[in-house]
Amino acid sequence: MDFPQLHNWSMTYREAAELQRDLAKRVVLRDCLPRPVRFVAGVDVSYEKHGDLFHAGVIVLSLPDFRVIEEATASGRVVFPYIPGLLSFRELPIILDAFRALCAVPDAILVDGQGIAHPRGLGIASHLGLWLNLPTVGCAKSRLCGEHPEPGCKRGEMVPLLVNGRQAGVVLTTRDGVKPLYISPGHLMDVAAAARLTLSCGARYRMPEPTRLAHHLTNRVRREAKG
Repeated sequence: MDFPQLHNWSMTYREAAELQRDLAKRVVLRDCLPRPVRFVAGVDVSYEKHGDLFHAGVIVLSLPDFRVIEEATASGRVVFPYIPGLLSFRELPIILDAFRALCAVPDAILVDGQGIAHPRGLGIASHLGLWLNLPTVGCAKSRLCGEHPEPGCKRGEMVPLLVNGRQAGVVLTTRDGVKPLYISPGHLMDVAAAARLTLSCGARYRMPEPTRLAHHLTNRVRREAKG
């Protein structure tokens, strides 16, 4: 894939937080998905605990049969430290390298992380969406910020996730009897479309199939690099 550079990565932590505030103003919260959605990408990153060698993976699946169309990976050293709320400055450069190695252009991207459910409104899914100018969804396993009641335990049950009194996503049960996921739109997506797309991407597991397979892909690359 080819895409223009949104910004450089050389900045202080304070500058990174300020950039997030500026970029958050450019996020489009509107359902821009094609009808039907044919190709969905999943994104994940893997690394050894306390290590600085990161491995990113992108896998593109067709819907509704979940056939693997293409996968791409990238690895690189990371110098930006772990700071809550600034995850994208740590992981996104490697993720973008993986997308540059990708030939297929997906209709939408599911990211193992937050969309606008973020203290400054720009989680890694939103940041990635702005770089690629593609619809993105944050599918996080844990809450970064916001408040919500408990959702039901049946697949498809959901409750609003509120950040500073504004709905930033939903807490969604993706399979009967499992812990819910924190779903928030990233870019070119609204809350309803984000929930609908997530549910359409799998039912057998807690995680949507694109991010689940991307997780397995990056773990395999990490093990091979270590071996």
